[in-house]
Amino acid sequence: MISLKRDNSSNPEFRKLILQLDSDLNGRYGKDQAEYDKYNMIDYIETVVIAYFDDIAAGCGCFKNYDEKTIEIKRMFVKPEFRGKGISKMILKELENWGRQLGYTKAILETGNRQTEAIGLYEKNGYMRIKNFGQYANMPLSICMEKILQ
Repeated sequence: MISLKRDNSSNPEFRKLILQLDSDLNGRYGKDQAEYDKYNMIDYIETVVIAYFDDIAAGCGCFKNYDEKTIEIKRMFVKPEFRGKGISKMILKELENWGRQLGYTKAILETGNRQTEAIGLYEKNGYMRIKNFGQYANMPLSICMEKILQ
């Protein structure tokens, strides 16, 4: 059974999942990932979702405030052995719902061009590609997307 828990970034299971995410990204992008690492630092975030599969932390995601009406989805990850079960979609939907509850009307995100499964997830869930924003503006490996939260 899959369950979701809203928490914050001090959760030790979230921290372990993030280490696995970073390892996955380093495997995909090698030395290019170092340029992105500075943008993926998580000091403290109050809006973290952790997915559990039979009480085992299986995946996570979070968001941070981008501006007064926009959240930025960050650190989406599902352990390889739990992929294909709809967990990433559940995490994404929970983050969007949480953002709506807090009064946000738009979600943006950045993913990498070698993360085809992530690109597919976001497109299937209503995200549209946009011009790369902020620190990703001149990063050729980045794909930025947005969705209006209704």
